[in-house]
Amino acid sequence: MALDRPIPPDPYEVLPAVPSFTLTSNDVQNGEPLAVEFAHPSVGGGNLSPHLAWTGFPAETRSFTVTCYDPDAPTGSGFWHWVLVNVPAELTELPRGAGGTPSAGASGAFSVRNDYGEQSYGGAAPPAGDRPHRYVFAVHALDVEQLDLTPEASPAYVGFNLTFHTLARAVIRPTYQVKD
Repeated sequence: MALDRPIPPDPYEVLPAVPSFTLTSNDVQNGEPLAVEFAHPSVGGGNLSPHLAWTGFPAETRSFTVTCYDPDAPTGSGFWHWVLVNVPAELTELPRGAGGTPSAGASGAFSVRNDYGEQSYGGAAPPAGDRPHRYVFAVHALDVEQLDLTPEASPAYVGFNLTFHTLARAVIRPTYQVKD
């Protein structure tokens, strides 16, 4: 059952433009379907976050925030799958499965609650039969060592803060679809 609705914009097309850098993964490719191991258990997935690595960010970067967002969720506000804040500037890679813990193994970093209500990565789970959804994985290079936030902050509030501290952003956009 495809839900008849317009395709929402990419979230970063409606925010102030910033320079880009390079985000790569051993697990996901831009525009290609996610493997089921990166999907949510509710659709038979393994709920693992994919490997992510980034290079070419500005020299003045003081920390990173890693996010995963589905703009195609039929909610009117998209769906946040992962928001990891205060990643130290010296950490430029997360292994597969790092999103299973609130800190992803990064000292001082923490995940805020995703839209599943969990402080971790939550895998893809679009409605069965809907069109492929885009999963926008982004690494934001920030001008501060830490965002002044707590784990109780909402993803939208993190996004608000990112708008004022992002020096550059790297993005990869795999897709996922659950067949009828």
